[in-house]
Amino acid sequence: MTVTAPPDPTLGPLFMLRVAGLPVAALDGLRCTASSDWADEVVGRSDQLAGRGAGLSDLLHGLVKANEDDRSRRRLLALRRQVFRNVPPGDPAGAVELVRKLDEQVAAELSDWLRDRQRLSELTDSGAGLLATELAGSRDELRRLADEPRLRLGLLVASPVLARQVPELPPGGAVPDKRARRLERTLLSYLYRTACKTSPFSTFTGVAVGRFTTAADIASADTASTNDDTADIAGGGRAGRIDLAETWSSRVRLNVVVVSRLVDLIVSDPVRRADLPVHLTAGWRHDDERIRYVRHWVTSGDDDAPVSFDSIRDRLFFLRRSGLLDRLIGLFAEEPALRCGDLVRWLADDQDATRAECERYLSALLDLGMLQVRCLRVDVHSPDPLAALRDALRELRRPWATELAGRLDGLVDTVHRYPAGDAETRRRLLAELRAELAATAKDLGTAEAPLPQALLYEDVRVDGEPARLDLDRWQRLVGPGLRAVEKILPAFDPTLAHKILFKGFFVARFGAGGRSDDVLKLVEDFHEDLYRQYVSFTADRRPFDEYGGYLPEENWLGLPGITVLDEARQLFAAHMRTRLAAHPAGTELRLDDGIVAELAERLAPLREQYLAQSHFVQLVAREPDPLVVLNQSYGGLSFPFSRFTHCFGADDPAAGGTDLADRLRHNARLVQPPDAVLAEVTGGVASTNLNLHGRLVDYEIVNPGETSCAPVDRQIPLDDLAVVHDAGTDRLALVSRRLGREVIPLYFGYLIPVALPEIARTLLLLSPTSTGRLDVWAGVPYGAAEAGVTTRPRVRYGSVVLSRRSWHTYAADLPLAAAGVPQHEWFLGWRRWRLAHDLPRRVFATVYHPGDSAGPPAKPQYLDFDSALSLLALEGLVKSGQARLVLREMLPAEDQLHVHSGPGVHVAELAVQTQPGRAR
Repeated sequence: MTVTAPPDPTLGPLFMLRVAGLPVAALDGLRCTASSDWADEVVGRSDQLAGRGAGLSDLLHGLVKANEDDRSRRRLLALRRQVFRNVPPGDPAGAVELVRKLDEQVAAELSDWLRDRQRLSELTDSGAGLLATELAGSRDELRRLADEPRLRLGLLVASPVLARQVPELPPGGAVPDKRARRLERTLLSYLYRTACKTSPFSTFTGVAVGRFTTAADIASADTASTNDDTADIAGGGRAGRIDLAETWSSRVRLNVVVVSRLVDLIVSDPVRRADLPVHLTAGWRHDDERIRYVRHWVTSGDDDAPVSFDSIRDRLFFLRRSGLLDRLIGLFAEEPALRCGDLVRWLADDQDATRAECERYLSALLDLGMLQVRCLRVDVHSPDPLAALRDALRELRRPWATELAGRLDGLVDTVHRYPAGDAETRRRLLAELRAELAATAKDLGTAEAPLPQALLYEDVRVDGEPARLDLDRWQRLVGPGLRAVEKILPAFDPTLAHKILFKGFFVARFGAGGRSDDVLKLVEDFHEDLYRQYVSFTADRRPFDEYGGYLPEENWLGLPGITVLDEARQLFAAHMRTRLAAHPAGTELRLDDGIVAELAERLAPLREQYLAQSHFVQLVAREPDPLVVLNQSYGGLSFPFSRFTHCFGADDPAAGGTDLADRLRHNARLVQPPDAVLAEVTGGVASTNLNLHGRLVDYEIVNPGETSCAPVDRQIPLDDLAVVHDAGTDRLALVSRRLGREVIPLYFGYLIPVALPEIARTLLLLSPTSTGRLDVWAGVPYGAAEAGVTTRPRVRYGSVVLSRRSWHTYAADLPLAAAGVPQHEWFLGWRRWRLAHDLPRRVFATVYHPGDSAGPPAKPQYLDFDSALSLLALEGLVKSGQARLVLREMLPAEDQLHVHSGPGVHVAELAVQTQPGRAR
């Protein structure tokens, strides 16, 4: 088995564009612009007066020393302290008269200072009415924005309860109570998500597939929708600006959890089950006196959570052989098209048992997974799981199934009508859908319908011609930086140590150059002997402690690869500590080629040879130094596109008659190594809509207990695979005996590997996939704080920004609202704090509370220092003074965005893919 190093990676032909649903200018009306200008003026005058007061205080100090009258000295000392603290005395005229008796010139300066200080007080007091008026206007504007279609329609899917409560918001001039303030904060967070973030969900964010093309292609294309005088952000021409159509189209599917619940109800009913075909689980085999097969356990998700899914576990399982079980297996060999009712009758005859006893035995075999009802299963490649269930029921040709299929016709129609409806129509359709599903579940035998909160999943496609970006210019802009970054990414991949551990286990068990033809037993032995304990032991591991000390990976087998990984991480952390200590404040920190090259050289033995990388980036459209911010990287083919393949079918005007899945499958063939095939690992039946996608490679690995809809000659059963160690390259590979080629497993779903069944998880340890965020500050302790704030500079390599500028503080050091402090003074306090620490007007804030590490990761919230509502929302997130806050610059800033539509400029993110060679 030979491995040829691939050429330098290039950008793949397609990119995915994620576009915020509302233009960023939609937030303008929420800002207290006049109050912000007022606050800036107050802070500026106050600082100026403080400087003058310091000088005046020195003059007063001289008068104190020269004064021998104790009473006069005490008054002068008190006056000096007040002036130094920029606080006006209670009797300004008396103060001036006191000083005049000692020094006319100092008295004149004090009089001028007191006059200006009085004007400052008047200016400060004027802010109360100004802020109250603007804050009321902001609240009215928030109510108006709640009717923006893309926000309102997204709320129906994301938070139906909030969508119902929005009309209850009081008018802007009213003082909101606690409930109204909470409602206000929640609505504001969704609005910010719709205008400032790019995580696709319903109408909050739209997606578009674009194409990298040549300058000649752009010149010959129809440029009617392109602004001819747009400056080139990526190096000349029109490569930077993207103009989008204003029309977006929705693609909606029922939550597959609902489909699974309906199937469970059907299978659990002995009457209906009698008509369902039943099969022995795939991949079973005789093992001495036992039957060996893979059993699946399904754990239902939290139906009350906004987004949930059923988790699936699998384990190698054994049943003791018996005469009955052997005869039953023989029956399936003779009659493969057996139905459950036929099996019950056979059992009754064979065992001279009652029907009830036979039904219990059948239920036990179904629960144990030895028998399966496959015809109603949800396939991850199904474009419409609900319609697929309806069609499967109709094919049974049984009265109850035909009747139920008719009911599902109505549900399918309701789902199909949903995208075309306005907010009120959608709300009505959702209510009808929930009621009909509950009624259907009740008719299937359950007293309470087990329905999740989220009934529908919606993805939204940006219509119109596809976006185009100039390949050569983008290659020049991001190519060198991304190529270098990809070489050091293994140091930040938390799954890499697991891959090294698996290889070490294999070599220890089978020797260098060894081979295992029983992959299922290999998986079971690995988990049983080592991996379960390893995962449990390392689940809460953090690479660095709070002081920057490195905590090595657990290296139970003494593997040199893990030692290399440990050393690489420590090398980079030490370099960043040294650079930060010597770095001038307020400037960018640029990684030098030396550390990148040294780190890449150390990690070279651990890097995958054939590895496509997906990068989520944002263009900072500025001249003359455009940047690309790297938000996240993933190793693996087609990851940015897989979830959205159902949005871009052959009927899409931008598709040119070929759907997106076909284009991605064609591209996969181009990058596939000549002596290998790419094969999908599905992870079992679909447990979440985030796993649904088109068929993106030609082959599919079929694990025991799973079924596949791929053509038979494209299915690769696990029994056909062997794991082989190539001693020359020191790598493990899957090999298909039937194909005589290496099989490279790929996973295209959106579940994290730990959520996948054991077999799929283990196969992915042989996959050129990776996860993890490039955290350049891991292992670098926070330095000394200034007024409670620690700053870290922006970090870049070439034109690629690896880390945004950030500020770290604790809630106790923030100017939070306090009892008795007027609201305009509270707003002024935030203004002073922002200016003192040189923060931009717009940032993203992440709040961490003590003990948060045990829960889901905190999400960054948009924070606008010009908006009192935004500041109030941030304070609503802070639960205690021990809360830690990280503020990161908004980069690109509002004036550095490059995606345009009729209503304005949008925050956007591009998902690009680098891959071997130039696949065009």
